[in-house]
Amino acid sequence: MLKVTNLSKVYEEKTVVDNITFEAVDNRIYGFLGPNGAGKSTTMNMITGYISPTKGEITVDEYSMLKNPIAAKKNIGYLPEFPPLYPDMTVYEYLDFSCGIKGFKKKKDRAEEIERIMALTDIVDVEDYLLKALSKGYKQRVGLAMALIGNPKNIILDEPSSGLDPKQIVDIRNLIKKLGKDHTVIVSTHILSEAEALCDEIIIISDGKLVALNTSEDLLYKYNQTQELELVLKGNSSRAESFIKNISDVDDYKLISEDADSCRILVTSKKDCDIREELSLACQKSGYTILELNVKSMSLEDVYLMLTRKVE
Repeated sequence: MLKVTNLSKVYEEKTVVDNITFEAVDNRIYGFLGPNGAGKSTTMNMITGYISPTKGEITVDEYSMLKNPIAAKKNIGYLPEFPPLYPDMTVYEYLDFSCGIKGFKKKKDRAEEIERIMALTDIVDVEDYLLKALSKGYKQRVGLAMALIGNPKNIILDEPSSGLDPKQIVDIRNLIKKLGKDHTVIVSTHILSEAEALCDEIIIISDGKLVALNTSEDLLYKYNQTQELELVLKGNSSRAESFIKNISDVDDYKLISEDADSCRILVTSKKDCDIREELSLACQKSGYTILELNVKSMSLEDVYLMLTRKVE
């Protein structure tokens, strides 16, 4: 479990991370989203102990990153966007070296740990390959294997699918899902469809502030409680305003476009109201023929753009 409380980072007079608080619980995958410059990388660097916060607290499985950094860092595995690999080492040599750095002193213990993490990340077949000879996908897997040394409970992944081809993206996504069964996983990504498919909850930050923390389903429900209907009527809009405004559950409407043959109107309902049937009947009574009636709903991308734009 990771707990971030009132976390801030200020460089000179610029606030990069502004009083962020969230909790990532065990056995769940969190998508960490935000535009470039939002403070994602800075937040991740503070969570992993790479840089210190200006203020705030980071707790990793009850260990304070500020007061007990060694114990806290033992419970975090971190895969940066560009894994720090040594190109002239083989996969096995690199993992053996990394195990030694992480406290595995005995050769037998290192061998057992390397066997475990290579099997978990499916890189046994390339253990004797030089790192510089590996594809981008395999390099990501080796970097992830290094992050899993010591079986930390919390895994932080920065753009793990960056630069991968579609098959490699699917492979990495399946591996992350497997890790999420018994780890807390935080995944920084710019790919919203990936976050929606992969993550149990979504964290969105913008301009250094936390603007959302919820499941993708609940975010979509929250911002789709009003119904938007795009209505195309045959004829001009001269009489449309009078009957639309008399529908009790209509919250707002506006004319989008009009030509000699038709008009296009956007109608917004009040919260939790379905106005399609009433709107259709009102059109018929007023002598209008409905050419189109489209229900507009917000996607996760729409919600993301709205939340990040709102802060700006």
